[in-house]
Amino acid sequence: MWGVALMALLMGMAIMITYVGMARVARHRAQSAADLSALAAARQSMSGSEYACGQAKSLAASNGAVLERCSIEGVIAEVRVSVSLTLPGIGARQVVSRARAGPVRSLPPSRGRWLR
Repeated sequence: MWGVALMALLMGMAIMITYVGMARVARHRAQSAADLSALAAARQSMSGSEYACGQAKSLAASNGAVLERCSIEGVIAEVRVSVSLTLPGIGARQVVSRARAGPVRSLPPSRGRWLR
């Protein structure tokens, strides 16, 4: 009897650890997709926001994510992506991550090089 209870407890713990691991992997996938999408959008920001956000959307899709929001202000890009996560017995969930990319410092209007 004790053996069965111990096995059930161990099985429950193993399932819980597996679910937590799946959630962490999904969160890291979402954050990586958001970071890369923001970098891609910021890199293409001078080509126009539609083109830059298109590049971000393409890169997010390549990483298994969906681009939910993309905004370009000057050379700063902000994106929000989501990754779908399905946990057996619980159902489908969305993991959302945000990222922002652009230069560390802006160029002053009178200078043609980066500030240091």
